[in-house]
Amino acid sequence: MAPFGLVTASVGFLTKSFNVFTCTNTLARVIHAAYRTPVKCLSTQASGPPKRPLNAYLRYVVQQKPVVIRQNPELKLMEVVRKIAHEWRMMTPDKKQPFQDEFIREKEQFEVELQHYQARLTPAQVEQEKLEKKQKNAKRTAIRKKREANTMGKPKRPRTPFNIFMSEHFEGAKGETMPEKLKSLMDEWKILFSNQKQVYTQLAEDDRIRYKNEMKSWEDHMVEIGREDLIREQTMSNRKKKAAETEKAKIKKKPAKKAKSRTVKKTKSSIAKVDKKMKKT
Repeated sequence: MAPFGLVTASVGFLTKSFNVFTCTNTLARVIHAAYRTPVKCLSTQASGPPKRPLNAYLRYVVQQKPVVIRQNPELKLMEVVRKIAHEWRMMTPDKKQPFQDEFIREKEQFEVELQHYQARLTPAQVEQEKLEKKQKNAKRTAIRKKREANTMGKPKRPRTPFNIFMSEHFEGAKGETMPEKLKSLMDEWKILFSNQKQVYTQLAEDDRIRYKNEMKSWEDHMVEIGREDLIREQTMSNRKKKAAETEKAKIKKKPAKKAKSRTVKKTKSSIAKVDKKMKKT
């Protein structure tokens, strides 16, 4: 069976590498990228700020990665990183110090270059950098929330009719590579009769209803445990709107009760005055 996460992307997109790690492999991706590109921590780009230097640990990883791979070619990237991390933990402070000294030296130079770079910026460029920084932070926050939500058991999104068709026929699809299989499945899907597609359309509709019900239960649970930050913005907006309408309705009812109470008090007071006058007479 093909994984449900596959979507109806173009064949050209799927020809790219599928060697993508999960969120637990973030460090490995960083190290891999740092190794592929020679470390030029202080090289200032013409249109961008100077690059931040790698810290002591990352410097050690970049240095040791080719050595460990050469000595252990059977190890996967994550296993290589774990091995290097273990070596770093076992190292004495004296052996770590050269990496730390190099980091401090380049960090000081980086700060000087950064000041020179910022001094050359125009007000418009400063605002543009602030906007880009804000967008990057928002993207990081969104990624972090998505990972947390998945960890907390967020329901999987509903599948499309083609996703369901692909998952059922992926094993027998023509082609050796995944892009070839996907292309053959897309060709088969296009020539299906409408009544054949209707079966998968109904399954997709059932899956959509499943997702809607599970999401409601999951979001209610997130509110109960104080994790409103993980639920959808639209859901949160609807909850706030409903709460505001409820509060507004309560406020409207309260004055009416008070007015009724005042009327009763005035009536009783008037009756008491009449009784008093009658007694005098």
